[in-house]
Amino acid sequence: MRRESYNDLLALIAVARERSFTRAAAQLGVSQSALSHTIRALEARLGMRLLTRTTRSVAPTEAGERLIRTVAPRFEEIDSELAAVSEFRDKPAGTIRITATDHATETILWPRLAPVLHDYPDLKVEIITDYGLSDIVADRFDIGVRHGDQVARDMIAVRLAPAMRMAIVGTPQYLKTRASPKKPQDLTAHNCINLRLPTLGSFYSWELKKGRREVQVRVDGQLAFSGTYQMLAAALSGYGLAYVPADLAQPHVEAGRLVKVLDDWCPTFPGLHACYATRREFSRAMTVVIDAIRYRKGDPDHG
Repeated sequence: MRRESYNDLLALIAVARERSFTRAAAQLGVSQSALSHTIRALEARLGMRLLTRTTRSVAPTEAGERLIRTVAPRFEEIDSELAAVSEFRDKPAGTIRITATDHATETILWPRLAPVLHDYPDLKVEIITDYGLSDIVADRFDIGVRHGDQVARDMIAVRLAPAMRMAIVGTPQYLKTRASPKKPQDLTAHNCINLRLPTLGSFYSWELKKGRREVQVRVDGQLAFSGTYQMLAAALSGYGLAYVPADLAQPHVEAGRLVKVLDDWCPTFPGLHACYATRREFSRAMTVVIDAIRYRKGDPDHG
């Protein structure tokens, strides 16, 4: 195969991973038509179809899937070696990709990484907001932020925050219109603000606990979001009850804008951790990022 075909293979891998010519073209910095031409030329040289195209999606054929599965790791090995060579430079360089929830990003990652980025201008960080518990390795993330009970056995975990307590909150005005819930089952009579989890394709069931009693309540309401901050904003606007991290709600509770309900049923979840694959080459850039975001005694009690 000619050397220029290597770039064509990289283009194929990008389209297959993004499941879109438009997104892959933007990622590669080329036009969509140029990318489409590249893939067609590669398929013509190999004499087989590598991608199945519809009006809504793009997916690898069986032959394309086998080629990508075989070739992609080779390119990743080359990238790793190039990154390793770059470690001989004076300062850490390269891109670290992190998947985390919006709450973890706002309260932990960004406050701790912001000063580091000033010190290391060659270091790049991509933070992808995600409630879908993406596969850290398969989706090519360097770090995934997960609760302690969500850490896979084959991952290394570094603590980022202490245990996190939850809260159910609504405005005083909203609670004047409906009786305040006394037990979890009462939530079914309330307008509750839902969180959609992409991985499950459904809404998050509110996990409540009192002593040894644990219940999961499937709530309903007019609104659903894929992020915590939007849920909190909707609750502040009087649209119902929201189940959010207590540290986010507390300032509004203290100001009288929100009221906690079922507080004795709101659980505490294991603290957040930064997770990464055990087999990953640990670059200087990765070392700098992990050291910056790790939890230290005396840090703010976020999680």
